[in-house]
Amino acid sequence: MLAIIDYGAGNLNSIQKALTYLGEETEVIAKGDEAKPADYQAVILPGVGAFPEAMQKLKSSKFIKFIDEFVATGKPFLGICLGMQLLFEWGYEVEKTAGLGLLKGEITKMTTKYKIPHMGWNQLQIRKSDSLFKGLPAEPHFYFVHSYQLAELSPDVLAIADYGGQVPAVVKKDNIIGFQFHPEKSGDNGIKLLANFKELLR
Repeated sequence: MLAIIDYGAGNLNSIQKALTYLGEETEVIAKGDEAKPADYQAVILPGVGAFPEAMQKLKSSKFIKFIDEFVATGKPFLGICLGMQLLFEWGYEVEKTAGLGLLKGEITKMTTKYKIPHMGWNQLQIRKSDSLFKGLPAEPHFYFVHSYQLAELSPDVLAIADYGGQVPAVVKKDNIIGFQFHPEKSGDNGIKLLANFKELLR
């Protein structure tokens, strides 16, 4: 069973449909204090919107303790889009806001000569080999929608995209994983990536 966190800031339907297509049973959880980490093989934190509002919603829905306890089990925890950004220590959207602090780094507004938000298809440049990329093309395309990004290329960055500068696109440290793009909106490459994520549960 995979849990998808519903804190009012994500497109849950698309990711749930993609996981169902892959044969995974999912449960959407809306209250962190009513969920038990032991009940799930993995947890997914999707997200769209603003960093401060999302963190406030996670707190008000009692998810902070649940997330910390789940990550401590060593089972896979995946953040998607804003959900990836929330994994880090600080966000600077609207105001400086503490994130979940699961990974080191800060989320700042993109600096690029191109239009913001970064919206549409872009290629990944894989920096570090990982089982997540098994069976994907050398430079696979994924669908992005965001205006903020991880500020530096930390050792946890597995892949980047080029958008007038380097955009950290996949991060992974131990059991914590983040995708800046939307795999559930990325066609065959997205399904393959989620299938590879699914293999981490075995």
